[in-house]
Amino acid sequence: MNKITLILGGARSGKSSYALSMAKRYKKVAFIATCQGKDQEMRKRIKLHKESRPKHWETFEEPRELTKLLKKMNNNFDCIVIDCLTLLVSNLILAANSQKQIIEKIQESLLVLNKKKARIILVSNEVGLGLVPANKLGREFRDIAGIVNQIVASKANEVLFIVAGLPMNIKEKVK
Repeated sequence: MNKITLILGGARSGKSSYALSMAKRYKKVAFIATCQGKDQEMRKRIKLHKESRPKHWETFEEPRELTKLLKKMNNNFDCIVIDCLTLLVSNLILAANSQKQIIEKIQESLLVLNKKKARIILVSNEVGLGLVPANKLGREFRDIAGIVNQIVASKANEVLFIVAGLPMNIKEKVK
């Protein structure tokens, strides 16, 4: 059975950098980016993120159809990094998916991931430490992202919380 690690943290906590450092131990890495470059500033961020990854990694950009992509991928990877679940949730909400549909999509993706031979590293923002959002869409996003994190954490073998670039082990590794 593969090993699934969920890495949680706040914005700019170092969670993506930590995920990259974990994945660099593997030869054949698939990096799945869920971000969409809808403005110049975000496109610049995406470019910098791409440049920070080893050139031999295979990058897949998929903002909404994670399960379909995972089903198409072969089993030739030692490690699969998905960065990040929070953007995936945001993209699904903006594409008019209901909470129920989003949760079903995440559960389907987890079923496919469990069949992979690769080490799985999932990155997500911890959304429950801030203020209650002032608008309905913000609250809906926070609620769904929090539920998704709980579902993924329950299925993960290991959960890390990153603070200032440092990992705190939330759920112990399976030996």
